Amino acid sequence: MVQTGCEIGVLRLGHRIFRDKRVTMHAFLVSRAFGATSFIVHGDRDSKLEEKAKRVIKDWGGRISIGYSEDWLKTVEDWRSRGSLIVHLTMYGMPVENVIESIRVTSRLLVIIGGRKVPREAYDVSDYNVAVTNQPHSEIAALAMFLDRFFKGQELYMQHEKARVFVVPSPKGKVICRNLFYKEEKKVGRG
Repeated sequence: MVQTGCEIGVLRLGHRIFRDKRVTMHAFLVSRAFGATSFIVHGDRDSKLEEKAKRVIKDWGGRISIGYSEDWLKTVEDWRSRGSLIVHLTMYGMPVENVIESIRVTSRLLVIIGGRKVPREAYDVSDYNVAVTNQPHSEIAALAMFLDRFFKGQELYMQHEKARVFVVPSPKGKVICRNLFYKEEKKVGRG
């Protein structure tokens, strides 16, 4: 059975503003599109990345949040204290096919993806070190494949909440629709 109500966080280690902005943004886009509910950036605080991510959520919908972690180990321990399973995606880990059934039963999951050199502690604090291949590859590819295996491909058909923009599949060309009926809730203050 596919775990649809699972809370999934993705923790991106070691973000560097001037070097990793595209990679980290792509990791966020994959996290959102493939069913994660939280994306946490560790490393350089990047307000432009956060703004872009929030614009994507505003236009394309979804229930994902974006946050920042100054201390990634504290973030891992916070997730663990709330009953999360911790998975570190690494080419040195166990093949995903051998462990995915054991991981899929959880209702809370934190997935760690690397950036620059991953600290040794990431291997030690994780319940599972998981590889989608034991060859050099991108953390974005690993994340997409892991989430696809976790959800058994069902995330590909997910409808994102509060979407203003969506694509209508087309054999040729691009068909983009705007949800003209969606109106943002306005907060009314007392004064």
